[in-house]
Amino acid sequence: MIFSEIIEMDQEDHLAKEGIMEIKIKKTPLKNRKAKPTDEAKLGFGKIFTDHFFTMKYKKGQGWHDPVIGPYRPLKLDPTAMCLHYGQEIFEGLKAYRGKDEAIYLFRPTDNIKRMNTSAERLCMPPIDQEIFFDAMKKLVILEKDWIPHGAGTSMYIRPTMVATEAALGVHPASEYLFFIVVGPVGAYYPQGFSPTKMFVSEEYVRSTKGGTGAIKAAANYAISLYASQIATNMGYTQVLWLDAAEKKYVEEVGTSNIFFVLEDELITPPLAGTILPGITRDSVIKLAGYLGIKVVERPITIQEIITASEKGTLQEAFASGTAAIISPVGHLYFRNKEYAINNGKTGAIAEKLYNEILQIQYGFKEDPFGWSVKILEEGKAKKG
Repeated sequence: MIFSEIIEMDQEDHLAKEGIMEIKIKKTPLKNRKAKPTDEAKLGFGKIFTDHFFTMKYKKGQGWHDPVIGPYRPLKLDPTAMCLHYGQEIFEGLKAYRGKDEAIYLFRPTDNIKRMNTSAERLCMPPIDQEIFFDAMKKLVILEKDWIPHGAGTSMYIRPTMVATEAALGVHPASEYLFFIVVGPVGAYYPQGFSPTKMFVSEEYVRSTKGGTGAIKAAANYAISLYASQIATNMGYTQVLWLDAAEKKYVEEVGTSNIFFVLEDELITPPLAGTILPGITRDSVIKLAGYLGIKVVERPITIQEIITASEKGTLQEAFASGTAAIISPVGHLYFRNKEYAINNGKTGAIAEKLYNEILQIQYGFKEDPFGWSVKILEEGKAKKG
């Protein structure tokens, strides 16, 4: 069944007039602005946010309205706001880069917009016009350009989010929503940076099932992953490697990323089958690897195949892919009370090659044969001031 067939929303409600709406900008008074970070080595990830954020409201019968970039502040929600009770909450994650000649770039923003609207459709939430979505991100990033760090591997993280705000109890799609975008400077997602991570294979707990919401960026997907992730952390592992819910033998994805393995010179990743998030970095890896002459295969792969290959020495490398870390090498897997080394716990050549290639494209330092990198502010204009 197509999602749109079960969503009773007047098209005029959610699509009308967004394209001609003007985004108002209300700047934070200078005396109230935050001190910007001075040490980019201590940025961390997701801890620092800028002086402004974007908001836009939705009401059934009125559609999206009041798009504003204003001072960063706490949200005001009714205690019965439906997002707090029934989980209608979705989000995206992408980055802005201060690249070649100080120009500002976004990486594949249209794909994030499309994926968020897919998530919205699945949770009976109103889609957002692509033009105003992009315009809001662009205007916010340019307004906050002085917050974009300069160091290698740093960027500005962009978090678009939609939540149900209707004040009501009762299980049904809400009639009111808030869409907002926050941004902030970030360093490496993992404290160790681009170094091999350790993965804990979960057999007891699962992330998603067929027919569920595993293929969208719903907040609940991340909440249900926390328990197994905490077990992994307590045992000294970086992330959970999830298996399928039906048989608990097929590898699916990592807690915050998609997964790739190099077996006998083939780059293998599980296929999208409704339970795995269609990662934008995953797609970038597949396309770029093919462009570089690396054989890519999307197929089901069992955890036992991976373990056997590790024991035989035919598992050449493994890595995860995602917006936050881009490429994250995997050096060890823990499965059934035993730890298995991959490539002697070192970063593989393919992971390193793909990481560097994508990074160079994102910063505008290398030719982009795919048209992924979108320059939103020219050199010179992006300099501080």
